Order: sequence, then structure tokens, then C-alpha cells
Amino acid sequence: MELKNKKILIIIGGGIAAYKSLDLIRLLKKENVEVKTILTKSGKEFVTPLSLTTLAKSKTYENIFDKNSEAEIDHITLSRWADLIIVMPTTANFMSKLSIGKAEDLATTVLLASNKEILLVPAMNVRMWLHKATQTNLKTLQDFGYLFIGPEKGEMACGEFGEGKMSSPRQIYEYLKNYFNRKNIVKNKKWKALVTTGPTREYIDPVRYISNESSGKQGYEIAIALNKLGIKTTLISGPSNLNSPKGLKIKKIISADEMLNEVKKSLPVDLAVCAAAVADFKPIDEKKNKMKKENTNIKSINFVKNNDILEYISKNNKHRPRIVAGFSAETENLIKNSINKMKRKNCDLIFANDVSQKDIGFNSNYNKVSVIDKKGNIKTIPKNKKSFIANKIAEILLDKLLIDDRNIN
Repeated sequence: MELKNKKILIIIGGGIAAYKSLDLIRLLKKENVEVKTILTKSGKEFVTPLSLTTLAKSKTYENIFDKNSEAEIDHITLSRWADLIIVMPTTANFMSKLSIGKAEDLATTVLLASNKEILLVPAMNVRMWLHKATQTNLKTLQDFGYLFIGPEKGEMACGEFGEGKMSSPRQIYEYLKNYFNRKNIVKNKKWKALVTTGPTREYIDPVRYISNESSGKQGYEIAIALNKLGIKTTLISGPSNLNSPKGLKIKKIISADEMLNEVKKSLPVDLAVCAAAVADFKPIDEKKNKMKKENTNIKSINFVKNNDILEYISKNNKHRPRIVAGFSAETENLIKNSINKMKRKNCDLIFANDVSQKDIGFNSNYNKVSVIDKKGNIKTIPKNKKSFIANKIAEILLDKLLIDDRNIN
């Protein structure tokens, strides 16, 4: 049911595992999936256009300058037609081309022009897979938003053993069933999410304020990732230089009080992610005019605590979201302090990050996050770009919603 009437475009790369694409097509056709294929020049060394056309029951595309069909602008129409695009096998060379945005043939041009999700299925010698260049390309492609399945550990055609073996057609088939099943569930549920991000500014006078180093990027990326999954997301952002993401409802605020007010207006939601670095304190009295240093002898400024927005959401008896996740930015005792924060504020999850390191966290494009749940389970998402971290976080949150949904039903 998950795959019936879906449209999948399969690009066959140049590796000995290319023959497995025929088995995948057989499995998909049994589920009434519409399949179209693009055969690369190197892929043609391993499978024939005739075999692909016969199994897929549709034309096999090869040349970007096909005089018989170029009037249809194949590289655009094919990418728009598909619900999902698969590249199998994805060789080291193919990964390299995609990582630099090369568009030299029909396959790479379709991928570059695509507005759909793309699943890469790597297959290569273990040494090629583990090479620093390939691993760098892997991180780049993950950051671009490409999906990956595999490679697996096993014996290869060259006789060596290790990671680099292509996932089997059955594994890819099961992945696709799960992928579309999750898409269908999210579409039918019409879930809503709320994400807070960025710093807040607590003004002392019209030109001076208390704030922090948060750029807001991690929260922005999480909101984008949730929205991409089909969860209708509202982003409440403190002062930030980031551009407003298209298709995302965004509310911009300055102070903690303004953020809390927008949060109250946005509830109820199914999921809340508090990634904002809200100032803990604010001056009791904000001066209406700029304090002149030659006329002012400031010995102290009196502060009062700001309302705790994460705690407000998590302990809201009337409109508590089904899943509440917070961030814990720490400079010491990362796990211990984060677990204490999660318990104290009644969160379902806490994302802990060490902001004492200059190359991750605040004012960086990179992050490293430890995901902690109520049961004490800890999963680390290794250092990567914040967009990649956000995609992983979004998947974790979606899984939590799905589990919660099953428990309710």
C-alpha cells in the first residue's frame, strides 16, 4: 500500500553492482510502482537499455541531447515527474561529481535540477569508501540533503572484505516502503510544530543590551527540516542575520517577554523544540534615554529573572505539546547538567551541546549534539554542519511522534 502508484526514477551508475537495479525494478513493479530509468554511459557497461526497458515497461533515457525527446526537456520533466530519485550504484566518482554540482550528462543534470529527495546507494571498494576524499564528499552531500542507504560490510567483487558493498535490492525496497509510509502518516496527521531560536536582547537603555553569541542557525535549520518532513512549523526567532526560509511561518521578536507572548499565541502544537538561547535575566528598569557615561556613575544594575519559556511549554497543563525538546548549551559537565535540566523542566528530550569549543555551537556553521531522553539513553550526533545535525534531529523527533501516536492508539 505504501508504494502503490508511486513514481520512482532510477539512475544506474557505473559499477558491477548495477545489475542489482534489475532486481529492484522487479520488486517495485510487483507493487504497481511507476518506474523510469536513466542509464549512464558507464552503467551501460553492466546492464543494457533493453533489459531496463523490458522490466520497467518504459523508455530508458540515456542522452541529454536525445533528438527524439529533448523537446520535452528531459532533465526537467524527469525530475519533476518522480516522487523520489534513486542512484544505484553511487560510485566514488559519481559522489565526487555531485559534491561539486557537476552537470555533464543527463543523470547529473537531472539531479542538479531536481526539486525532489534523492536517495544515493553507494557501492565501491572498501579503501575507496574510507578514503578521506570520499568521506569529505559524503559529508558535503549529506549537508546538501541527499539521503543515503548503505554501504554494507561484506565481500566485494574484487575479493576484499569491508564496508563498501551495496545495499541489497530487498533492503532498498524496505527502505522505500518505510520512507513513503512515514510521508503518508505525516501528511494525514497534519501535525504542527513550534521552534524557538536565536538570542534575545534585554535592553538596559535604547542602545545597550544583554545578549549572547547565539546565531540562531541551528534552530532555523531544525525548523526547515521539520517543515520538509511535512510538519507545519512555526519559527519564533530572536535577532538574527539569517534569511527567512521560504515556505516557513516565521515570527521575529527581540526580548524574552516578546518570545513568550508569541509562544502563547502559537500553542497548541504537537511538537515544540526550544533551541533559543533566551537571556536568563533582564534589567528591572530600562532607561528611556541613552545613559551618558560622563553623567552616570553606574555601580550596579538590578536584574530580575526572565520567564523560563521551555519550562512554561513543558509544564503547560492545558496546551502541553506531545513532545517537548530543549537545548542545553553547557561549558562543563555536559551530560550531567543536561540531564538535570531535562528533569527539572520536564522535557521529553534534551539536545546537549558544548559551547566552550570555538569550532562548534555558537557562531559556527558546525555543531555536535548529544541526544538524551527520559530513560537516560544517550545518542551522539558527531560534528557536522548544522543543516545535517538538524535533519538527524528532525528524524528523531518524527520517530518520537510516531511512537507516541502508536501508544495513544
